Amino acid sequence: MTDQHQSAGPGARRPIRILLAEDQAMVREALAALLGLEDDIEVVAQVARGDEVLAAARAHRPDVVLLDIEMPGMTGLDAAALVRRELPFLRVVILTTFGRPGYMRRAMESGAEAFLVKDAPAAQLADAVRRVLRGERVIDPTLAAAALAEGANPLTDRERVVLRASADGSTNAELARALHLSNGTVRNYLSTAIQKTGARNRAEAVRIARDKGWL
Repeated sequence: MTDQHQSAGPGARRPIRILLAEDQAMVREALAALLGLEDDIEVVAQVARGDEVLAAARAHRPDVVLLDIEMPGMTGLDAAALVRRELPFLRVVILTTFGRPGYMRRAMESGAEAFLVKDAPAAQLADAVRRVLRGERVIDPTLAAAALAEGANPLTDRERVVLRASADGSTNAELARALHLSNGTVRNYLSTAIQKTGARNRAEAVRIARDKGWL
């Protein structure tokens, strides 16, 4: 198979193409500028919303997608899973401000090849981009140790969905209508989520689950 980074010129190689998704404009522009200083990296597109990632990836055909976790429209974790399902040849790097162990586990489950904190040196991020294209996985060692110490996310997918939806204070009846579930099913999911998180109520369960990166 021909090297996808080999250009038409003899012995020349085209830059690694990057799609950058980050909702904070200053952070996004700073990352783009720093990565642009690398001779072998080119930021070909930037988006500020998670639900814009797939369309941008289809339009610009990057080699690597750099995703923030907390974005409007869709989280970076959900965007990563969508991109890997629709465009499996792309490599995904997750960047996070919060070193929550649950985030790292979910990032790996979503198909990401790398999980790094945003304040990592630019050279480290650039090196991670190159390494994932070589087929390696790159995980911040401190976050990896924390994830191992924390253990697996105890919440099921359904419990996560219901608990996340309850964060705005919706009643069980409102949640049931929005999620197309019965009142009893919603109540059971919330009760189980509260027990698993060791919380006293649903608001505390949401806070604990978010702090641990389970939502």
